[in-house]
Amino acid sequence: MKSVMKTSAKTETALITGGSSGIGYAIAKELASRGFNLILASNQEEKLNEVCKELTIQYQIKAWPVFIDLAETGAAQKLYYWCQQEKIEIEILINNAGIFFFGEVVETNPEKVQQMITLHTTTPSLLCTLFGHDMKKRRSGHILNISSLAAWMPYPGISHYSSTKQFLKSFSRSLRTEMIDYNVNVTCICPGAVSTQLYELSETGHKKALKTGIMMSAERLAKLSVNGMFKRKSILVPGFVNRIFLLFIYMLPHGIVLLIRRYSRFLPPDRG
Repeated sequence: MKSVMKTSAKTETALITGGSSGIGYAIAKELASRGFNLILASNQEEKLNEVCKELTIQYQIKAWPVFIDLAETGAAQKLYYWCQQEKIEIEILINNAGIFFFGEVVETNPEKVQQMITLHTTTPSLLCTLFGHDMKKRRSGHILNISSLAAWMPYPGISHYSSTKQFLKSFSRSLRTEMIDYNVNVTCICPGAVSTQLYELSETGHKKALKTGIMMSAERLAKLSVNGMFKRKSILVPGFVNRIFLLFIYMLPHGIVLLIRRYSRFLPPDRG
């Protein structure tokens, strides 16, 4: 792990996992625009350094890049000890880092499964444990966990993704109840599709999805997420279309999911 700046005297610092791209980068910009110093942690070393330099110059804040693989065992402890060594107090913890893949459970590489489980469950819950303990002692702090609309979708093809995101949603709710009397807020955001590199769509496809509301821009999601956190919301499903879709998920019989699954197995492959 590397750092390029000395510790700031300012105590209002946010730690964002996966802060070098996508939703994490958008949240980093949103918080930097509000004057918060940042610690950005990810496994994209070059991009990480570029983003920290960009935000430092643009918003006149301090930003520390921490190059670390958050899907590795012990990553949460390493990140926490780094902050202790640098004597940086974390006022806001944002667990955003995540991965996505589509496929049947029994056909998935076990290493990929382990990476997702660690990244979506073990690392964020341990970061909440370590930094949450400090927040409880000083009676101050915010924790923002990024789950997904998929937390309500136990559907074939995204079994590992939806299950790990459901864990994060449930964990956030329980932790919120434990921490509320210590003036520590825990908010869980459950977005639908977001316009990032996660989806391999053409530029035209992204524009159409954004225009129809099927997909949300990372910048809009970041603003809604940060505002929801500071308003001390519990669980937030951002976007009208996503809330309507959530009602559809509740009403969809599992038998229909099974029929769709069986039918899709006999569809010819997409030849582009």
